[in-house]
Formats: sequence, C-alpha cells, structure tokens
Amino acid sequence: MPSFTTGDIRNIVFVGHVGAGKTSLVDAMLFSAGAVNRKGSVADGTSFSDFEKEEKEHQHSLYASVLHLEHQGRRINVLDTPGSPDLIGQAIACLPAVETAAVVINAQNGIELITRRMMDMAKTLNMPRMIIVNRMDAPEVDLKSLIGQIQETFGSECMPINLPARKGHAVIDCLLNNVGESDFGPVDRFHSALLDQIVEIDEGLMEKYLSGEEPDFVALHQPFERCLDEGHLVPICFTDARTGVGVPELLEVIARHCPSPEEGNPRPFLAGEGKLETAFEYNNDPGKALLAHVFKVATDPYIGKLAIFRVHQGSASGNLQVFIGHSKKPVRLNRVFHLQGKEHVEADAIIAGDIGAVAKIEEIHVGDVMHDDHALDTVHLKPLVFPVPMFGLAVTPRNRGDEGKISGALTRLQEEDPTFKVTHDPQTHELLINGLGELHLRIMLERLKHRGLEVDTRPPKIAYRETITAPAEGHHRHKKQTGGAGQFGEVFLKVEPLSRGAGFEFVDAVFGGAIPNQFMPAVEKLSLIHI
Repeated sequence: MPSFTTGDIRNIVFVGHVGAGKTSLVDAMLFSAGAVNRKGSVADGTSFSDFEKEEKEHQHSLYASVLHLEHQGRRINVLDTPGSPDLIGQAIACLPAVETAAVVINAQNGIELITRRMMDMAKTLNMPRMIIVNRMDAPEVDLKSLIGQIQETFGSECMPINLPARKGHAVIDCLLNNVGESDFGPVDRFHSALLDQIVEIDEGLMEKYLSGEEPDFVALHQPFERCLDEGHLVPICFTDARTGVGVPELLEVIARHCPSPEEGNPRPFLAGEGKLETAFEYNNDPGKALLAHVFKVATDPYIGKLAIFRVHQGSASGNLQVFIGHSKKPVRLNRVFHLQGKEHVEADAIIAGDIGAVAKIEEIHVGDVMHDDHALDTVHLKPLVFPVPMFGLAVTPRNRGDEGKISGALTRLQEEDPTFKVTHDPQTHELLINGLGELHLRIMLERLKHRGLEVDTRPPKIAYRETITAPAEGHHRHKKQTGGAGQFGEVFLKVEPLSRGAGFEFVDAVFGGAIPNQFMPAVEKLSLIHI
C-alpha cells in the first residue's frame, strides 16, 4: 500500500494562457523536489511534461499531462495543461480532478484571455485558486503595477503570500514572516494585510490578533484553508522557472497551505437521473466502496488505451473488478499506474484523493465513473460546460485502402479531446471534423499523420435548402403526340407557407373524381420532390 495517506496528498492543476511558462515551471518543480535527476526544457525537447511528438515540434503544451513529486512529506500531483484558446477543453476536463487551480501569469504579458476564462471557470466550480506570477525577473516588468491589475480584475482578495526581493532575484515570505524588505517595500505591511483578511472569518483568531497575539502556522492553517475554500483569499506567488527563483518557496506554499482532498471543497457528484437527480456526498475514505471519475483518455503506443482517473472514495488496485457507470458488465483493472509524464509507474493501489491510470479498457470514456458497488450505479459528476466546436473540415483518406481505418482513428481522437467532434453529414455524404479553431484541427491532423494515416481536407459543402415564403398558384397543360393516344396532362397547383417547423402538408382539392384516387399518392410525392 502507499506510504502516504489521503491527508498527505495535494492535487493542483496549472492553467493559464499559452506562453505563461506553466510547463517550464512544472519541470523546475520536479527538479527542485528531486523527483527527476535533470531539469527538463521545452526548447530542447526534454520536458517531462511535453513529451508528445507534436509538442516537441510546436514547443508548447498541446495535451494535459500528469506528474507527481514529494515535498515536506506531501505527495503533490501536478496537472500541466495547454494554454491555447483552441485547446482549452483539455484544461477544463482536468478541473474536477484537483482541489486547487493555479493560474499562471507571464509577468511580461500580464492578464490574458485564458487567464480570465480559467479564473472565472475555477470560481464557478467553487475551487480554491492561487495565482503564480512567472518570469518575475524579466526586464522592464513592473510587478507592483501587475498586482494592482490583478486585484482590479479579479478582486481585492488576490493578495501576495510572498514577495519579490533583491530586484527579482529572490522571494520573501509575507504570511508567516513580518520582517525584512521586499521590492514592494517593508514586508510587515503585506503581512498585516494578509492577517487582516484571514482573521475576518475566525472570530476567536480575530480576538487574539486584535489583542496583540501574533498567530503562528498552527493557528493560521485552518482559517487559511477556509479562506481558500470560500474564495475569501486568492494567494499570489512569484517565481521564475528559468532561473529557479521562487520555485522552492512555491513548493512550500503548495505543501503547507493548499488543501488536501479532505480539506478542499467536494466535487459536485449527483445520484439518480432526470427529476430524481440529487446531490451525492462521497467520503474520502480508502476503506469505502470505490468511486473514481475519468478525466482524460490517451492512446499509448505501447500499452494502448490509457484512462487517467481521480479516486474520490475507496481505492483502485490491480485485479479489482469494477463497473463503469450504470453498466452491469464488470471489467477488471489488471494493473494501475502512477504517471510521470510519459512514464508509467505500477502502483499497488490508488487511494482516495490520488490520481492514477489504467490501461486496455476499451469501454471507458472521459467523464465516466468507475465503482465497485451497484448502489453507485447512477452516481455521476455534474457535467462540465465545454466550448462548442464550430470550425470544421471535410476529410477523405489520401491513400487507397485507408477508408476502413479513418473512422476508427478519428473516433480515438474524439475520445481523447472533449472539444473535438467527428460527424457524417447525411445530406452531403461527407466525413466532417470539428474543433475550436484552425490550430486545433491542425494538431489533430498531425496526430493522424503520426499514426500512419494521411488525409486530404477541404471546406465542408453546404446543403442549401429553399422554402416557400409567399402564397402562389399556377397552371400547366402538357400535350405531346408520339403516335397512338399521345400524352396529355393538366395541373392546377396552389402553394402557401406554413409556420417554421410545421413540415409539409398536402391538400387534395379534386372534385367529382376527376383524378382517380389511386393516382393521388404519386401526385403528392411528385409535389414534395419539386417543392
């Protein structure tokens, strides 16, 4: 069994705009904590997080990755996510798997589009948030002005928990430390502001503080956790991933102050269906029935389909028989893994609060719930809201003989990305792929190519349709002499529009049996075709 408990685990997702330095920061954290023996680099293609071929070619994150480290006796699971607006679905899917969302801001670029969107989304999901200002020692950066912009945009509850010092070459703690000089001025001023914010939610601590008693870590820990859970405080940290400044201090903040699965806000699970749907409370107890949700699916070239999950209750171990959602058919978890980027480390068990992976279960998809108790058959996570993929292309296989492969390959890509959709248009008979933008679809086509399948693309055809907009009537007489009896026909037709969505209505206004009844179905069909 693992040497750590649920209370020792810290789960955190790094989100933010592309170019904020999230991946470089994760690589620096792994190296600083001793989880790896060298510091990864995005530019050199040696990052532990950006390990896919497409990521090395583009030199930035395209997929969410899971890594872990240990610090101060805490097991820290870090989820690194892409920051491009076209790839935001990967980041959104990771949010329910963690307790804390860390929004990384590039000090040079300031607050950007994805910064705002992920801050708002994490707040909507009732998640504790923190802000990491990266590249703090970049030239011509006004960090103090940036803090003002952050507070103006996201609220005065965004407050530094440490401060840049020595002209951006160091950081100094201002939560538990009230002495020293920072680049923003005396530390005690920021220390006092932080304490004022924290003691507001704890009357007992406030009384002691107002009487002159300086609270220590033990006294501050629980109120600080409450502030994070309630959004009363959004701590700001300063780092520079390139030089490593502030990285050890960031690890300290995560290990000491970020909530464990037992302390964080519970994820919104529901039980039942339709009108009978009610909130479901789970228990972070490894001894109870298993309840885990799948937040990412990937295809590994060696072990096949890989489902990455977060355990919320119970524990998942090798040879455990589980059910997926309301399915009555059991599946067996042959082996479970901890992930370190592309490396899979076999684990005895994935306990409540931890993140793990299982391979070779074809029936499993993103959003599915795994459990081992039929009483949990209808338990599911409240659905996330993803952007609708509107950018589309029609695709056809380039090489003869690939027609049978393309459908399966695209289906696997669709399973891996909740904002990538594959459809077949019954009107134009085209195979369509839809994503959030040009970059999104280009990445998907690159993945297809790297898997041995090349396609040709073109803009989708548009199946134009016409409708009747005003009443009209007409008359036509057909006469043709071809020998014998010849041909003759005469038509009187009236048309008028119906309300939108009302469909087609045929009215027979023939009197006296001028047209035999057996011909009327053919007349109606011909009318529908021409209209």
